[in-house]
Amino acid sequence: MPFFWLGVVVPTYGDENTAPPDMDLEKTVAQALEANISAQISKQRTRAADAVVKARKAELLPTFSTQYNYTRNDEPRFSVIPTVGVVQPEDEYAWVTSVTQPLFTGFALTNQYRLARMGLDAARLNEALVHQDIVFDAKRVYFLLLQAQKLEAVAQEAVTMLEAQTEVAVNYHEVGMTPLNDLLKTKVELANARQDLVAAQNTLEIARADFNLLLRRPIGTPVTPVDVLDYAPLSRTLAECLKTAERGRLEVAVADVEIRIREKEVTLAKKDYYPTVQVQGNYYRLGTDWQVDGGEGIDDSSFWDIQAQARWDFWQWGKTGHGVAEKKSNLAEARLSRIRLLDNIQRQVKQAWLKADEFEKNIATVQSAIAQAREGFRISEALFKEQMATSTDVLDARTQLSETMTRYYNALYDFQIAVAALDRAMGQPSIDIAEAQ
Repeated sequence: MPFFWLGVVVPTYGDENTAPPDMDLEKTVAQALEANISAQISKQRTRAADAVVKARKAELLPTFSTQYNYTRNDEPRFSVIPTVGVVQPEDEYAWVTSVTQPLFTGFALTNQYRLARMGLDAARLNEALVHQDIVFDAKRVYFLLLQAQKLEAVAQEAVTMLEAQTEVAVNYHEVGMTPLNDLLKTKVELANARQDLVAAQNTLEIARADFNLLLRRPIGTPVTPVDVLDYAPLSRTLAECLKTAERGRLEVAVADVEIRIREKEVTLAKKDYYPTVQVQGNYYRLGTDWQVDGGEGIDDSSFWDIQAQARWDFWQWGKTGHGVAEKKSNLAEARLSRIRLLDNIQRQVKQAWLKADEFEKNIATVQSAIAQAREGFRISEALFKEQMATSTDVLDARTQLSETMTRYYNALYDFQIAVAALDRAMGQPSIDIAEAQ
């Protein structure tokens, strides 16, 4: 940890006085995946799609049905032949049990089943996409919290240093060693630093609230994340990242499934070009009372039959053709959307890679400036004590030191967020989602 001295003040940009950390990045991701509402919604959508597959598969199997009918006639009817008697009783009861098996539906049932399977594939891919978004969001919120903590510490140490400098300036002014103007400048700098501290504290509170909301915890729950000061340099070139994204982005897989769905919908729309054929077996029981066991006027109280039915709506004024044209347009739209998606992915990857590269270079630049700013502050303070520098020189050196540390922490955590965004843009989160769950 870097130490900066001003009189008896020892500012430290670290976390030695914080509570023991209890949340690392992997644990944060795991809890976010478990608690996130979008993840739960996507899981339910996958279950719903699986249920649709099972329902469509059941439509390929025979169906069993039964019905019970009662008819009340105004009066019984008799045969013209006196010896025959009643031919239609006044009360008629009928119970029919049927088995129906579709034989050919213009490929509708098989295509609907295949569509359902594709819908399940799309639902699973979308669930994985939601998980990738949650992983990125968890990393972003985590690093923003660490960044806010560091910047609040920088602001706090700036106030501490300026309070000490103000006290020294007051003492020097009282003995005539410092002009009033230098004292006033110190007080103004202290007032500004206190305002910056309030802003940094508010930013930290918001970051803590965002962290708790990510994990669906009470907004005021204490947060003690594990700090991450090390970073892995950007090792992949832009060309490698673009190739990885083209292969690894699940959105492309979803687009491919969407195209297959649209192709199958075109085939399904052609079902009315064909007849439908089904076979049905029926078992009948007839009677003059609710027990359907025959009676006067009923020659045969139980019998069965098998029926084969073919139906073809061969003329519908172009309805089927227009429906097919609609589905073909939807297919063309899906193919164009995939092309647009690939263009957007390339832009996302390039933007994320350039940001990561920018922040990585900033880290290297500002790291070398930290030692220079620290040494400049030490020299200014020593010269001020020897009356060879003014308090303005010390204030300028202190401001430069605080700004350098602020730039360093901004570059460090912005780089971590940019790398997370690059991982998301390539479709390859650096944390194993299955292991995190």
